[in-house]
Amino acid sequence: MDFYFQAANVLDRLDSKQGSIKSVLASLPESGRARTAALVIETLKYKVALTEVINASRILLEERKIKSLNLTLTLVLVHDLLLSRGIQAGDGPIKQAILRHKTRLRSELQRIKIKRGVKSDLELANNGDERAARIPRYVRVNTCLWTTEEAIRHYQEKGFTLTDPFSSDKAFAQDEHIPDLLMFHPQRQFHDDVCYTTGKVILQDKASCFPATVLAPPATDDSVVIDATAAPGNKASHLSALMANMGKLYAFERDQKRYRTLKAMLNKAGCKNAEAINVDFLTVDPTDPKYGMVTHILLDPSCSGSGIVNRLDHLLEADDDNVEGLENRLNKLASFQLRMIKHAMKCKAHSFIPLPMAILCTQYTLVPAVQKIAYSTCSIHVVENEQVVRQALNSEEATQNGFELVPRAQALPAWHRRGRGDVGCKDRAESLIRCSSDEDATNGFFVACFIKTQVTRFVEKADTIKRKPGNTVPDSKRRKKRRKHWSAEN
Repeated sequence: MDFYFQAANVLDRLDSKQGSIKSVLASLPESGRARTAALVIETLKYKVALTEVINASRILLEERKIKSLNLTLTLVLVHDLLLSRGIQAGDGPIKQAILRHKTRLRSELQRIKIKRGVKSDLELANNGDERAARIPRYVRVNTCLWTTEEAIRHYQEKGFTLTDPFSSDKAFAQDEHIPDLLMFHPQRQFHDDVCYTTGKVILQDKASCFPATVLAPPATDDSVVIDATAAPGNKASHLSALMANMGKLYAFERDQKRYRTLKAMLNKAGCKNAEAINVDFLTVDPTDPKYGMVTHILLDPSCSGSGIVNRLDHLLEADDDNVEGLENRLNKLASFQLRMIKHAMKCKAHSFIPLPMAILCTQYTLVPAVQKIAYSTCSIHVVENEQVVRQALNSEEATQNGFELVPRAQALPAWHRRGRGDVGCKDRAESLIRCSSDEDATNGFFVACFIKTQVTRFVEKADTIKRKPGNTVPDSKRRKKRRKHWSAEN
């Protein structure tokens, strides 16, 4: 019976909006998680019909002496009684209470089918968000472990054909915007695919691949990158792959459980250059020497999730927040998102780095640390997207550190849908990226990328000053001149 109590507890958590179906199920112990998940999802599919059956049978009223028998527990038990192989638990007062009403429950189910004009139990199920059927099953090739060419060849050898992914369940295609992304039929499942279980492919929506792609971290030994909110690890593993597993990737996650998920994901994906850190990014000192050479930061903070077309969460009842309640929630999220961006913009270099004497007149020059910041949400709301970007650009952090938006040429120029220009970002809309769940075969998404326009200001100035042959100025005086020159520039 513990199995049914656990499934009922998941339903209670979902009813109280403690997370998405995926996140709540992910928090369960791995042992038995798959069985519990299957029951929860199937119960949700038939929840409307089952609730009607339970209410009509008056089972909760007549068995009210059994205190632990509430609606959610009754739902999962009645599901297995009527729609599965029966209640899989030993005899006890709760099971006997349900079985006492078996005949009435079955007759009420039959009455509902007649009322709705359906012949089979399957026709009572919630078939979900129709948009999900228009979104391919996106599978990103993890180039930390193999190449896209090898992956394509592998699936061809498994009987798949390179063609329109909607044409059959054995068809797939290569995405035109993200070369390492493959598209399969929406109903194609990968949870038992050996490439998925070994980390060679990662299930990741196309739009979710845009932030790392736009950030474009360098694949060099001295590359240092931060993913500020990294769990569960899809975007972090994408960054690692784009970096060719070189340099250093710091992946932050403040929540302990999600941190463990992140570590497992990075290990499974073979991200050898990544270090998972169980710390809130907002608590990190921007001048901490450990992160002094970070040049690229990816920010994907908590958001409303209003753009997600989830193959599971359509099973939940619609949020009934009123307009004022939604507005307050969005404003709180936007405030947090803006804090994240401004905090990232504060990151400074902590030391001087040597550059070739033959090129520069100085032995050392200070290269400002953070050069690019990618900001993304899976939200459709302007208040979390264009409005946050506008406020970030007008902030003291942006003006003092010289941050602007990258031009369209550096932000997936071939992607057609850009930012909204009617909400205060008219001159910058082309630099922003939007995805529509209704029209673009992706989740609703937003991406902006900030770049430090002054990043090479001092280096370029120094580059124009060549050391004169025969220069006999003592080293101490040359150092004084260099200090004066640097101070004048800054």
